[in-house]
Amino acid sequence: MFDSHWIEIRDGDVRLRPFFERHYSARPKRTRHYKNWRRICPPGEHMVLITAKCDALFVWVKEKIRHDQQVGVNCAVFRNESDILSSELISEAVKLAWQKWPQERLFTYVNPAKIESPNPGYCFLQAGWGRLNGASPKGLRILELLPEAEK
Repeated sequence: MFDSHWIEIRDGDVRLRPFFERHYSARPKRTRHYKNWRRICPPGEHMVLITAKCDALFVWVKEKIRHDQQVGVNCAVFRNESDILSSELISEAVKLAWQKWPQERLFTYVNPAKIESPNPGYCFLQAGWGRLNGASPKGLRILELLPEAEK
């Protein structure tokens, strides 16, 4: 094991929901009507990571059925309000994901319109991820990290 800022928690942990709702992908009006409104993960395997101070959140999801044709483990949520470099947190989360899902492709979507940065996804690129050519049908950038790229 290695030193990590991350603590794994269960989907539905009371610390999770308020922090998740500050992420641009949260849809509070839709999710509050669901029976399990505290949960944020779709069906499938997942890993929910939060820092000890509850100032960063990372959610990995491995769904059995995906409608977007993507294969692998999806970074469904990443939000960093801490003073730790985002690329460092991402690299640590990658190590944890590959412990749980060895040799799996990791991918994420970045919505440039919702991120206040001149270079959306830059923290993932700094952590060794690559950008796929093109975009999703909704105009989202697709970033990936293949197991061969692990250092």
